[in-house]
Parts: sequence; C-alpha cells; structure tokens
Amino acid sequence: MIVRRLRALVADTRPLRDEHFRRLWLANIVTVVGAQLTVVAVPAQIYQVTGSSAYVGLTGLFGLVPLIVFGLWGGALADVFDRRTMLICTTLGLIGTSALFWLQAAMGNTNVWLLLGLFSVQQAFFAVNQPTRSAVLPRLLPPELLPAANSLNMTIFQAGAIGGPLVAGVLIPVLGFEWLYLIDTVTLFATLSAVVRLPRLPVEDAAKGTPGLRSVIEGFTYLKGHPVLLMSFVVDLIAMVFGMPRALFPEIAHVSFGGPDEGGLVFALLFAAIPAGAVIGGVFSGWVSRVERQGYAVIVCIVVWGVAMTGFGLAVGLADRWQQVMLGIALLMLVIGGAADMASAAFRTSMLQTAATDAVRGRLQGVFIVVVAGGPRIADVVHGASAAMVGTAAAAAGGGILVVIGTVAAAIAVPSFVRYRVTRSVSGVQ
Repeated sequence: MIVRRLRALVADTRPLRDEHFRRLWLANIVTVVGAQLTVVAVPAQIYQVTGSSAYVGLTGLFGLVPLIVFGLWGGALADVFDRRTMLICTTLGLIGTSALFWLQAAMGNTNVWLLLGLFSVQQAFFAVNQPTRSAVLPRLLPPELLPAANSLNMTIFQAGAIGGPLVAGVLIPVLGFEWLYLIDTVTLFATLSAVVRLPRLPVEDAAKGTPGLRSVIEGFTYLKGHPVLLMSFVVDLIAMVFGMPRALFPEIAHVSFGGPDEGGLVFALLFAAIPAGAVIGGVFSGWVSRVERQGYAVIVCIVVWGVAMTGFGLAVGLADRWQQVMLGIALLMLVIGGAADMASAAFRTSMLQTAATDAVRGRLQGVFIVVVAGGPRIADVVHGASAAMVGTAAAAAGGGILVVIGTVAAAIAVPSFVRYRVTRSVSGVQ
C-alpha cells in the first residue's frame, strides 16, 4: 500500500516508452545545462560591463520583441511546413548564435549593445523553435500522457536551470564568460542529433501558401472562441510580469548579500532556487494527471507563487540585519514559488495541447511561447526600472502582492475559468 502511494506521487514516466520522445528528452538533459549557462552569462556579463540593473533589465526588451514577432510567425510556419525540418533549421540557428556569443567574449567585447543584439537574434530562433517543438508532442503521444510528458520536460528544463547557474557561478570568476558560451554551443549538438532522427512530421490539413499576417490572425480568432484558454494566458502574464524578479538577482547578490559583482555563489543560488523548486514539484508530479479542476488548480498555484515572491522581497529588505538567515528565507521562497509555477505550467500546457486541432496547434503554441517567455522579459524591464526607483526589496515584494491581487481579480471576472474541469479515464485525463 505504501509503495503504491509513493508511485502515485512520483513522476509518471510512461511517455518515455515512445522512442522519439525519449530521445528528445534525453538530449535535453545535456542541452539544457548548456543553455542555462548562457542564460546566466548574458546578464552577468552585462552587469559586469555596466554595473547597472537597468541595463540588465534591457535584456527583457531586446528579448521580447523577437519573441513576439517570431513566436507568432514561427507558430504560423509550424502549421504549414514539415515540423521536423523546422526544428532542424532553428536548432542550427541556435548553435550559430551561441558560437557568436563565444566569439565576442573571447575577443574581450565590452559593448553592451552588441551583447543585446546577439541576444535578440538568439531569441528569434528560440521563438520559432519552441512552438514547433510543443506542436510536435501531441503527434508523438496520446492525450492522456500529455500532462505527464509536459511535467517530465519541465523537470529536465528546470534541473538544467539549477545546474547551469551553479556551474556558471563557480566558473565565471575562474574561466570567464567565453567558456560558458562554448559549452552551450557544443551541447546543442545533442538536440540536433535527436531532432534529425525524428520522422517526417507534415501538418494534418495544413494551410496552403506562405504563412503571413492572416495566418497569425486566424490563430488569435481561434483563441478568442476559447475563453478558458485565453484566460490561462492572462493569469500567466499576471504571474510573470509582476512576480518574476530575476533581473534583480545580480544586484541583490552583490548589494544585499555581499557577493562579487561578476557572479559568485549567492548569485548562482538565487538563479537556481526557482528551478530547484520546479524540479521538486516535477519529481512529485504524479498527481497532476488526476486533477479534474484544472482551472481552479492554476489559480491556486499562481496565488502561491505571488505569496512566495512577496516573502522573497521582504527577506531581501531585511538582509542588512540578519544576512545569512534572510538569504536562507529568500531562497526558500524562491523554491516554493518554483514548485507552484511548475504545476501551473503543466496544467496550462496540457489544456492548450488537447484543445487545439493539429492544423492550428502551431499558431496557438506560438501565442503560448510569446506569453510564457515574453512575460518574464517584460518583468525584466519592469523590475529593473522599479528597482532603480524604489530598491530591489520593494520591487520584488510589491510585485508579489500585485500577482495575488491580479489573479484573484481575474478569477472573479471570469468564473468559467475557475469552474473548468476535465474528466479522467482509467489511464489518465481525457
């Protein structure tokens, strides 16, 4: 009985029985660590060059524009062209941009605008790659396994997001930024190998012609007719825009907790804490496939996220009195927030994948990636600017409070989202 209950709690690994999903998943174990090294290295290099959180916050703006443009257009492309071919091309683009990051660091670049420009190009390839990858998943697995598959994917992603910052925090002062970018470049070849071995993935009932603005608008029109899915985007934007304080991590690590300005252990721990919480949530995610009231579950998870970010800001504000104790509390709040965010993302992703037909799935995933990845970019700008005016502690805590208020208001405004539920079959969620 005890063993059975433990099995019900831990992650459902049935999706790994599919060889194509398993190959992509295993490749991500290698690739994600390298990708997270770049995620940490870019803001750290910008902060070292400028000494300003406002400049670090600009990564949000320079990442947001290509995410919106190429995320929406990339989703339209993914509804026309063979998705395997799309994944190969965009993976090659990501390899190329990572190599350019390595080159500028190796040459001793101190031009912040060059860094931001390369970051924009990288995000453009990412914005086309991710909707395509998500649109592929329902072609590989049955609907009842999608929540488990999404949890497995997010667990690996977040595990890399732990290892990446920890390794980066140690290696940056010793080896410099160029080695982190080089590792990212090399590890991306693992994903390229897995993608090349996928079968051809033509779109069912694909639209004719070259996709353009009309195709993008059709995706929004489809979404407009599904208010529950639309609301899942709205509450995620509330959570990320107001509640993601990552642009403040370099300054908080340096000023509040006494770390070096180029990185260090505290900086790495701050970046790793949210992913650590997500990994913990992912390891014990066996319950997500059994939840019927998915809308209500999303609301609860996001409120927990907001409360955790408020606690994080308060701990930062008290760091000058009890530095070590407050560091521990701050990290704990980030861990709790990460676990809540993982569960919320698993529900929202599964809701979207099962609701759309294959012919429009790429475009909806394009909207999804704009919201999921674009929200934190907006947050980088908002938090960077807010911290310059009111300080990092007030910016983080105030953002968490706004998350709770905004989420509750959204739930009251659209009660159908809170009431949304799915029915379970014996094998999983239908």
